[in-house]
Amino acid sequence: MSHTLYETTIQRVQRCELAVPGSSPEMFEKALNSGVDFVFLDLEDAVAPDDKVQARKNVIQAINDLDWKGNGITLSVRINGLDTQFMVRDVVDLIEQAGHKLDTILIPKVGVYADVYMVEAMVNQLEMQQGLNNRIGLEALIETALGMANVEDIARNSATGRLEALHFGVADYAASNRARTTNIGGLNADYPGDQWHAAISRMTVACRAYGLRPIDGPFGDIKDPDGYKLAAKRAAALGCEGKWAIHPSQITLANEVFSPPPAEVEKAKRILASLKEAAAQGKGAAALDGRLIDAASARMASNVVKVAEAIAARK
Repeated sequence: MSHTLYETTIQRVQRCELAVPGSSPEMFEKALNSGVDFVFLDLEDAVAPDDKVQARKNVIQAINDLDWKGNGITLSVRINGLDTQFMVRDVVDLIEQAGHKLDTILIPKVGVYADVYMVEAMVNQLEMQQGLNNRIGLEALIETALGMANVEDIARNSATGRLEALHFGVADYAASNRARTTNIGGLNADYPGDQWHAAISRMTVACRAYGLRPIDGPFGDIKDPDGYKLAAKRAAALGCEGKWAIHPSQITLANEVFSPPPAEVEKAKRILASLKEAAAQGKGAAALDGRLIDAASARMASNVVKVAEAIAARK
């Protein structure tokens, strides 16, 4: 193990993150009672330009009026991009008017570390100005060719700051790369495999190297639950902790995929117990169910148990 280690900044249960347009306040209460781990109220892509200002007002009111924490929900807001006229007012108004109840801010289309730094500097100043006791985290969407080209640099430089997670934004990523697809998160029948595998894997490695949470993005076809589950399983296999839902029907699917099954948790606990017993006998390895287990097995098993415990604590 390298002497250089980056511990996870903040651990949160993030099996599923429900996207809710800020211009649709009638959806807020449904999201509040959906049982999802995370909700992000969206000021960016899901809101038409003429509705941006009103959407911001809707979101601030929803943050203040609804009991998100009481319903076990971590609350985030996706602000508008740094290249728009709306971003500055998004950050200022959110923190000045509702910062005490906000958990994270999701930054779209992050291309370079300086994008994260800009928002972080604003949040630092506004938190001091408002005298907030809570620390507002940042999350970043990797959804452009530039962002993916710089993903390791973004993760490394943000590791000691507010950044908690990176999200893979498949639709804008496909557009940025001029990928020949119009599906959001689905597979291309002309491609012999999963065309998103390399990108998600690269982002996940950057996250795990520097203590961030990797989260997979949306799956556009809400009438294809099997396709959603397959996409979630591929992301989970690569190390992602959760996936977006663009419709409440996808929440149960994500929770199922990103929650370790009881049998898996029980086996992980048996691995840890067997290795503890072996260590007491001066052994560094052991046999369980006819297979060798060692320190690497303990690290994998510990990951499973920690996730299960965090989910149980949330409930």
